[in-house]
Amino acid sequence: MEKTYDPHAIEQTLYKHWEASGYFHPGKKGTPYCIMLPPPNVTGSLHMGHGFQNALMDALIRFHRMKGDNTLWQGGVDHAGIATQMVVERQLLAKGKTRRELGREKFLEKVWAWKNESGDTINRQLRRLGSSIDWSRSRFTMDEGLSQAVQKVFIDLYDEGLIYRGHRLVNWDTKFHTAISDLEVINEEEDGHLWYIRYPLVNSPDVLIIATTRPETMLGDTAIAVHPDDTRYQHLIGKKAKLPLTDREIPIIADEYVDPEFGTGCVKITPAHDFNDYEVGKRHQLPIINILTFDAHINENAPEKYQGMDRFEARDKIVEDLKALELIEKIEKHKLKVPRGDRSKTIIEPWLTAQWFVKTKPLAETAIKAVEDGDIRFIPDTWTKTYFQWMYNIEDWCISRQLWWGHRIPAWYDEQGNIYVGENEENVRAKYKLEATLPLRQDEDVLDTWFSSALWPFSTLGWPENTAEFNTFYPTNVLVTGFDIIFFWVARMIMFGLKFTGKIPFHEVYVTGLIRDQEGQKMSKSKGNVLDPIDLIDGVSLDDLLKKRTFGLMQPEMEKRIKEQTCKQFPNGIAAHGTDALRLTFCSLASTGRDIRFDLGRLEGCRNFCNKLWNAARYVLMQTDMANCDLTQTKAKSLADRWIESRLQRTILSVHQHFNDYRFDLITQNMYEFTWHEFCDWYLELSKTVLTSPKTTEEEKNATKVTLLTTLETLLRLLHPLIPFITESLWKEVSPLLQIHSDTIMLEQYPALDESKLDADVEADIEWIKKVVFGLRNLRSEMNIPPSKQLAIYINQGSEQDQSRIQMHQQYLKDLAKLQSIETTTHPTDACATVLVETLEIAVPFADLIDVQAEKDRLNKEIQKLEKELSHVKNKLSNENFIARAPEAIVKKEQTHIQELQTALQQLHEKLESIKTIA
Repeated sequence: MEKTYDPHAIEQTLYKHWEASGYFHPGKKGTPYCIMLPPPNVTGSLHMGHGFQNALMDALIRFHRMKGDNTLWQGGVDHAGIATQMVVERQLLAKGKTRRELGREKFLEKVWAWKNESGDTINRQLRRLGSSIDWSRSRFTMDEGLSQAVQKVFIDLYDEGLIYRGHRLVNWDTKFHTAISDLEVINEEEDGHLWYIRYPLVNSPDVLIIATTRPETMLGDTAIAVHPDDTRYQHLIGKKAKLPLTDREIPIIADEYVDPEFGTGCVKITPAHDFNDYEVGKRHQLPIINILTFDAHINENAPEKYQGMDRFEARDKIVEDLKALELIEKIEKHKLKVPRGDRSKTIIEPWLTAQWFVKTKPLAETAIKAVEDGDIRFIPDTWTKTYFQWMYNIEDWCISRQLWWGHRIPAWYDEQGNIYVGENEENVRAKYKLEATLPLRQDEDVLDTWFSSALWPFSTLGWPENTAEFNTFYPTNVLVTGFDIIFFWVARMIMFGLKFTGKIPFHEVYVTGLIRDQEGQKMSKSKGNVLDPIDLIDGVSLDDLLKKRTFGLMQPEMEKRIKEQTCKQFPNGIAAHGTDALRLTFCSLASTGRDIRFDLGRLEGCRNFCNKLWNAARYVLMQTDMANCDLTQTKAKSLADRWIESRLQRTILSVHQHFNDYRFDLITQNMYEFTWHEFCDWYLELSKTVLTSPKTTEEEKNATKVTLLTTLETLLRLLHPLIPFITESLWKEVSPLLQIHSDTIMLEQYPALDESKLDADVEADIEWIKKVVFGLRNLRSEMNIPPSKQLAIYINQGSEQDQSRIQMHQQYLKDLAKLQSIETTTHPTDACATVLVETLEIAVPFADLIDVQAEKDRLNKEIQKLEKELSHVKNKLSNENFIARAPEAIVKKEQTHIQELQTALQQLHEKLESIKTIA
């Protein structure tokens, strides 16, 4: 073995061997266990969220594979319609071209080329993360087979009346010129205004004052609404008002939608440009006047002077004209929710257009029941409520997108606009018995990306064909996903899975939190806090990190801020940590919380853990070899041997339970505690007593060597799902010594509980030894006694069991606590310090151990220093000006500091008192 752990020397070589050997393929035996990889978008590289979830999924797959289950981790990538088209269009714009200049066919060739390039990048990164995906089955949402499944689902739903085309108000992205779903709209509070506009009444000198946040849409007003119970306006219901800047008159109607407390209690109704107004318009059979083009310019339905203007240019001109006519009552600053596209970031327009929709309420009924009946379980259970809230209030789903990249809608139109849905034009003509001469044109739109993603669990397994894979692995076992796509993806998979297979798509949904930076902020390009998982594995220089974080930024001020922030945080770049350390960090962070703060300090700790494991294995291998280790002679096991075996079994028990509960943080904690503290810190030290003592028999030494080997080998199997590379590498060194002749650890059996090795009495004995040793080590630290100095101790009081343990375990105590002698006495004659272990008193004479006067001087000097600091802080807090002006957090910090100083002073005084009696 190499002396030092070097992840780069082992990781990629091992992964290539695993993949080439076919270890990731499902077996032919065992209970089926399947996880569907949430397909990453084919728009670039993986981010920290991908890395996090992949570590958890791979741990589950490796755990179940080692348990003997027939495992399949189904991988693949998503075509990501709008996101991918946006990337390729940007590339074209950089060359001074547009997709329309290129044409649909040529443009799609460019997108496919980008897909192949980006898809390869993503797959390489997944391999670097150690993901044991069955690459031979990797799918793409626009594969021929998946495309056929998408087409079948659309046609079947249309034929059943669950898909329809209609004119409805949709969320219109004015940058990408496409409809998007409610879930793709981000509503955030922004600063805006309320314009109070005077609407003159017909045949009256009076006016109605109406407050609006969007004066440009008044050109499409078709009514004014008041609340029916609002006594201020009841006399006006049924009358008319003049619509300013136009020659139209609009009715005054009563509707309970109106909030009498907002503005003046009168609202303008613009059915073509507001979702609530659209519903009011339907109730009152109002005209629907659309005044905007697809790119948010004023169209021909508005007065000529505003036609062709951008919506915000028109707003300014309309307000200017209203002021000139003295029709602006006042303008107020106002906070309002502004809808923006999650990808384009532009303000979304409610826009009236013909789109395709899915009637979701009939599909939602069975999806709700599946969760209510416990067929599908959300983990943590709190997300069940979130799921129900959305499903009970589900709206029809707009599934058409005005894009070129995606699954083209299988619908054709004749010249009269009649709709024919089928697999292709030939099928349509046969299905609807159309004349061969009838001209038909296919719908230009494509389906929402989430439509094909909703079929992922069964389409990737071969559906609609009745394949062996579908029959074996569907329903799948668990979906690992973030809470941000419960509605986008999870709910739709459940609805479509039940509709088309008659079965749920998965039994459990494990909902993870979202990875944030160490301050709890979302990782984003604009914040300059994005981390690349591969950089954490391989390391990255400061120069390269700066290039990554500032590439493509168009704002010099933002670039400067990000550079300064990065230089301060990573002055020397980011060190290499290896894949296992990153995976272990991800697992340790997988708690039940919504937000997960990624801390590089924890990553460094996990790298140290891997080093610790490597060094422990080197020690074991140095102590054991084929020549002097008899695997058949293990009866003479020491107390320490039996203790570590018992502790290992308890760790195995807890790890199994936490795997079942998806508590990867607790799995990591248990494994860390056992490996670092029990195996490395204690058992390896205890084993040295057995292996080096002249009083130990050869049989006892042999038993300890075998226990070292078997415990390490079992521990490596236990750790493998979380840290596969280092465990495989070490296991290949250890397994031959135990006469295990296998090519890989991943196909070995996962450790299972062996109750015969549990021994509470042995554990209690070692815990007692640890308490005694801890007490004496703490005493050394407090009294500045060198670790190498041998101590003579006196034993007093204690129970009969304490006295018995002292006699039985003297050698362990002497070796671990560096003791010269252990004597039993009731009254030591020398001045002593005392260690208490329950009722047992352990006295340690000071003679010749420390320079008493020097220690007194040191303690007094430290006391004076802290007392001076305490006085300074107290004076600061007694200053009224400081209390009044300082932030509350600073005041609390100073108050806490006082408590810390007082505690430290108390400890110093106690130490001083303990040595005052020494001559």
